[in-house]
Amino acid sequence: MMGLMMSSPLTVTSILRHACRFHPHAEIVSRRLDGSIHRYTYAEFGRRVHRLANALARLGVRPGDRVGTLAWNSYRHLEIYYAVSCMGAVCHTINPRLFQDQIAFIVDDAQDSVLLFDTSFTGIVDELAPRVTSVDHYVALCDQESLPQSAAPGLLAYESLIADEPETFPWPALDENAASALCYTSGTTGNPKGVLYSHRSTVVHALAVSGGDWLCIRARDAILPVVPMFHAGAWGIPYAGLMNGAKLVFPGHAMDGASLHALMEGEEATMIAGVPTVWMELLRHLRETGGRLDSVERMMVGGSACPPAMIRTFEEDYDIRVMHGWGMTEMSPVGTLGSLKFHEVRLPAEERYAIQSKQGRPLYGVELRIVDEHGQPLPHDGQTTGMLQVRGPWVVGSYYKNASPHAFTEDGWFDTGDMASVDGEGYLRITDRTKDVIKSGGEWISSIDIENIAVAHPDVAEAACIAVPHEKWAERPLLVVTPQPGKQIDKRQLLAFYEGRVARWWIPNDVVVVEELPHTATGKLSKRSLRERFKNHRWPDSGGG
Repeated sequence: MMGLMMSSPLTVTSILRHACRFHPHAEIVSRRLDGSIHRYTYAEFGRRVHRLANALARLGVRPGDRVGTLAWNSYRHLEIYYAVSCMGAVCHTINPRLFQDQIAFIVDDAQDSVLLFDTSFTGIVDELAPRVTSVDHYVALCDQESLPQSAAPGLLAYESLIADEPETFPWPALDENAASALCYTSGTTGNPKGVLYSHRSTVVHALAVSGGDWLCIRARDAILPVVPMFHAGAWGIPYAGLMNGAKLVFPGHAMDGASLHALMEGEEATMIAGVPTVWMELLRHLRETGGRLDSVERMMVGGSACPPAMIRTFEEDYDIRVMHGWGMTEMSPVGTLGSLKFHEVRLPAEERYAIQSKQGRPLYGVELRIVDEHGQPLPHDGQTTGMLQVRGPWVVGSYYKNASPHAFTEDGWFDTGDMASVDGEGYLRITDRTKDVIKSGGEWISSIDIENIAVAHPDVAEAACIAVPHEKWAERPLLVVTPQPGKQIDKRQLLAFYEGRVARWWIPNDVVVVEELPHTATGKLSKRSLRERFKNHRWPDSGGG
């Protein structure tokens, strides 16, 4: 027997209609490139989305066409998100921090017909334009007076493009499984790979992260996503925020501690989201200035492991609840979030922090398992480590143009490339990327654990642990660190800091102090760069493991 309920397609268009109809006075606030603040309501946003859709249709954009963006978090970028997807085209967000060759590959692979870009990326576009053949129209996200000098042919100004367009657009009836957006992985090995999201996967993901046990997005919230809209859909916040009528605050290009602090305080942000490197800079600014974050209630941290010392500092010194999360571009991107259960809330602080330092529990809809090298499932006992695989309604089923089919198992799981353990309560603990794990004398060492201990030392600002060849043990951990401002790092004291915290053979054989650590285009530590730099590192005579 079948149920007798209505069936309504889950589309990005339905989010737009709901937001404009039931939250017309909710605000969208953006810092422009010149530092000024732009502010308008959902109702005004909706009218401009309709105008943009009309303009793109006039340029020849049709359902299924890819429309590329090179843009910061801003109101105009949000308008593109909705206009492109709702008209049946595919919003293709491009990471401007990638290498020029990677960007050219991505635009060609996606076959973008229109490219819209912030004027701060004019240089990238000037180099890109002669190299790509699919782009018919280039649009700078500015008014006519601010149109930059550019080599892009027929460059248009965004505001002039939409100025005279109607404020209504006949949104097509879309299949919920139609493509809505496209995002490429950062391509740490080989060319970047495209992840093609559907309307359904986008809406279901937004519903999942909105939940009270997860991000708890409410109409009373002011959300500031530092995580970029050009990467993994800003963790779904542009969709979940509008779905729930929350105020959205976009920082634009200014993501230093002082700029973020001013915007959070000025706009009374209640929830903020970003990667650990951003929060390190914010924390440094707060310490130096004595600043507060009185309105912020919760902070989502993802992209890489959040040091337990950071969780403790934000909670104890600033009364901000830290939500650790994990996900991937291939997962839309959120897979787990670290909310405490009823019986865990009143645990002693150290026990709570130990739970919060894990990557959290799966959202409903996400299944995960760990397997051995033969693909056999391993126990979820919190101790056994294996290769992490996932599946679910917002998990990639295959890459765009069937790139890297080996990442998918015969029984329908996606291989994440992470090493992890899962405990009996369902909490995930990422121990390493498969390519970053250190195998010394046949035993595994977690580089993430080594890094977390290092940044808990008062003199250390940031840390990376890599495997370096060793004559006796095959590989040993090398710790590379940057000092806190005004501090000097004593290598022996830092290594002694590990005593009693990890097994003795886990302790790095050496420490290298550098002024700055390299990062990838998505803000993660670039361990590949470090491995190349230190591949011939000479171990101290006393080293042995």
